[in-house]
Amino acid sequence: MAETGQHEQRYEHYEGGSPEAERLVFDRLARELMEVQVKNRRAGGGGTARAIHAKAPLGVENARLRFHDDLPAALRVGFARPGADYPVTLRLSNASGIRQGDGAPDLRGAALRVRVSDEESHDLLATSYPVSHARDAREFVAFAKAMAGARNPLQKAFGLLVKLPLAVGFETATRMRRNVQAATRQTVTSLATQTYWSRGAMLWGEAGPVRYLLRPAAGTPPAPPPDRRDPDFLHHELARRLASADVSFELCVQRYVDELRTPVEDTSVEWKDAVSPPIAVARLTVPSQDVDEAEARAAARRVEDLVFNPWYTTDDFRPLGNLNRARKAAYQASGAHRLGLRFVTEEPLRNRIIGRPVGAVLTRLNRYVPWHRLPLQLSLLNLVFLRKVLRRFNLIDTEVREAPPKAQPVPRPIEERLRTERSYDGSYNDLSEPRMGAVGAAFGRNLKPDYRPDQFDTPNPVTVSRQLLRRDSFLPATSLNVLAAAWIQFQVHDWVNHRRYPAGGPSVEVPLPPGSDPWYNTPGGSAENVMRFTDNEGLEQPGNRPSILFGNMASHWWDGSEVYGGDEETARFLREPDGGAKLRLEDGHLPGAQNGVPLTGFNESWWMGLSAMHTLFAREHNAVCDALRAEYPSMREERIYHTARLVVSALIAKIHTVEWTPAILATKAIDIGLKTNWQGPPRNWLNQLGLWLLEAHSLQGIPRTVPDHHGTPYSLTEDFVTVYRMHPLVPDDFELREHHFGQRLETVGFMDIQGGAAESQIRKTGLVNALYSFGIAHPGAITLHNYPRALQQFERDGEIIDLSVVDLVRTRRRGVPRYNDFREGLHKQRIRSFEELTQSTESLARLKEVYRSVDEIDTVVGLFAENPPTGFGFSDTAFRIFILMATRRLQSDRFLTVDYRPEVYTPLGIDWVEKGGMDSVILRHCPELAALLPRDSSAFAPWRAVRPTDDGNDHDSGGNGEPG
Repeated sequence: MAETGQHEQRYEHYEGGSPEAERLVFDRLARELMEVQVKNRRAGGGGTARAIHAKAPLGVENARLRFHDDLPAALRVGFARPGADYPVTLRLSNASGIRQGDGAPDLRGAALRVRVSDEESHDLLATSYPVSHARDAREFVAFAKAMAGARNPLQKAFGLLVKLPLAVGFETATRMRRNVQAATRQTVTSLATQTYWSRGAMLWGEAGPVRYLLRPAAGTPPAPPPDRRDPDFLHHELARRLASADVSFELCVQRYVDELRTPVEDTSVEWKDAVSPPIAVARLTVPSQDVDEAEARAAARRVEDLVFNPWYTTDDFRPLGNLNRARKAAYQASGAHRLGLRFVTEEPLRNRIIGRPVGAVLTRLNRYVPWHRLPLQLSLLNLVFLRKVLRRFNLIDTEVREAPPKAQPVPRPIEERLRTERSYDGSYNDLSEPRMGAVGAAFGRNLKPDYRPDQFDTPNPVTVSRQLLRRDSFLPATSLNVLAAAWIQFQVHDWVNHRRYPAGGPSVEVPLPPGSDPWYNTPGGSAENVMRFTDNEGLEQPGNRPSILFGNMASHWWDGSEVYGGDEETARFLREPDGGAKLRLEDGHLPGAQNGVPLTGFNESWWMGLSAMHTLFAREHNAVCDALRAEYPSMREERIYHTARLVVSALIAKIHTVEWTPAILATKAIDIGLKTNWQGPPRNWLNQLGLWLLEAHSLQGIPRTVPDHHGTPYSLTEDFVTVYRMHPLVPDDFELREHHFGQRLETVGFMDIQGGAAESQIRKTGLVNALYSFGIAHPGAITLHNYPRALQQFERDGEIIDLSVVDLVRTRRRGVPRYNDFREGLHKQRIRSFEELTQSTESLARLKEVYRSVDEIDTVVGLFAENPPTGFGFSDTAFRIFILMATRRLQSDRFLTVDYRPEVYTPLGIDWVEKGGMDSVILRHCPELAALLPRDSSAFAPWRAVRPTDDGNDHDSGGNGEPG
């Protein structure tokens, strides 16, 4: 039994043996409580309420708590000082999660927020019975689920007598039922005459654990018999009482005696007065007032919007015990769901019932026939269930979470602008968990890490690169153009960026294999027998765990950070001066920096293809700004900027989803599946019926749904980074042509159009001619023996690197499983021989020469070697990461789901995204290319090439000098 801390050592024991294990349980229970809220909302016929204590007969902001002058010395801790007087927000409530008449059998509750200062407050929660029906959080949530949606006596009896025993067992259910019946048996005539017990313990500084209670102050008059026909008689009784006099309660504490008679972990055991007599410490007073006048009603509404949580306190007064430890996550989730900051996506019962046997049949079928060889409708169904399996087993949260829970101040209100603007660093996309997916958040995992330092250099990465990756001769991907290669780099720069140590910091050394030529690690440096490059900077983890947790220096969201930057300083610097909404451009091109590389959100690994993409979308942002300014003349520049950023980011996400991906995975099933992600399924009865029966959530496009993280906080993953290593797409040389007559301008190598040379070249060639040249040229195929030679001796930040070796080393050192384990973890059968991986005789021979067994094959090598499905530009194993993460990047994002709406984007903005695509972006800024774009496929397919006229003018020359 793991125990930590002075007081926890004496009183607390963590479920599962550790705070971390217990936290996972509590996170699941918190999600289940949100599902209870959904059922109660349906039964109550109103909006989402608190999971419990939904109805409040009284909410006031002007109560006072004054500690007694004779407060015992042992209890003088923190804010508990003799004579200290504090303002209190008070909420008195009925305990049911359904708003119902006050005469229904029920418990009552009190929630206090004692405000000590702007930085310190203490939430105290109590209920009108001395013990809880539940020993711990599991029992509490089981009871809430059993009673969810129960309004009438028959539904409640079914919950207590059938559902509860099935959840917790007959004996436990009997005890819980007796407690509840005893607690709700009494007739309540006034909330002012009730006593409220904390039931769970809290720390009271050095005095140790206490339970507290609020009891009516001496002399509190009884209430007259209520009018049972009035569903709000408790409110009306309090209104009459407060109209003529104050209402007061005595705050008392009961001190811990021993674990048997005053247990901390078991909230179903009463701390009896005879064992621990209540000690009066303070008086709570609600001053006389008219609670029905306008100002008081407004205050009551503000109280209803509050989220009370016993963990909003200080360390000296933190809650104790299992049920209390669970309350932090549970109340935060419940409150966020109620306030529209966190969401629940229910799976219909029919989908769960029908899905199990269908999923089992498909799993068995896939042992013999892979999904891509099935008939179209069956392959689509197969993909639906494959994604379900991956969501269940292949989303791993790596972020270091708080465990055990810690006391904290009440969270600051969310800035209103963050509800309608993307933040600069990705924070506040999920308003209930502001740091989720923000810059610096950890990369997650799709597979459990396999960290093997003894295998870092086995086999030697340089040998692997030379034998299996190096481009022998260019192998083209004939269904694509080079814009597809530029696009994916443009996207990856928005998605992922591991922080590297600065030059001179910790580095990785890779020994050269015997017989190799020496390597020069820096320009002008001396020859060495090792390759050396800067290491990644990892995040600290508890318990001396290996350094394989890394923060993403880009935000994890699809927010256009490669264009706009990942922090406010960069974003404002890239804008026009004096707070203008547009991005800075010089004659239609990106402004340059001293090193020749332009100023933009992310400009590492810069080359002419990236420049074309960045220039296009900077122009697109400015075009959206112009349109917004014309359509909404009163809109402020700041709002125009942020709205245009939303529009361009969503358009980029749409282009990638419905154009780039179907281009590189050119099959009918993928085309339908990806368009379904964005716009919903084809409107035919078979598709509609199939999804209604098996996956109703997909009956509409993701932008018409609410955010869903599928049980794991959102992040991009190390495995995602691995499968997007697509450097073979980049050719080593390029032929630049002009678009009017197809004449060749010049032939350049990759090194001639990268780094600082890229901008001078694109300005010389012109954006129109650059796009045309890339549109008619093929990228490389993503396969073995096709890694660009230019990237195998590449200068970056003052060091010369072989990027293929870096790819291999990074993947090993980050603990990404080797290929065979990788594919098994993604629910594919392991390969037993090299022959199962590839049909290429040459590749087979080299694989056997480099690796001792199939289990040693590097992930990147295996993904390149694997025979892809027909039409696919990369392997089926890599595709499994894609099918999981592609929908997740849309589904988790508030601005691509619940806030993808005209109120946030403006009607013009929504229309711009819905009607837009890569063709519209190109033609808006380069209309001269209209006749050259493909007619029946995306802009990432080969364009129509203009045949050069036979006049001898096919020659090397400068560009036409046109700025566009």
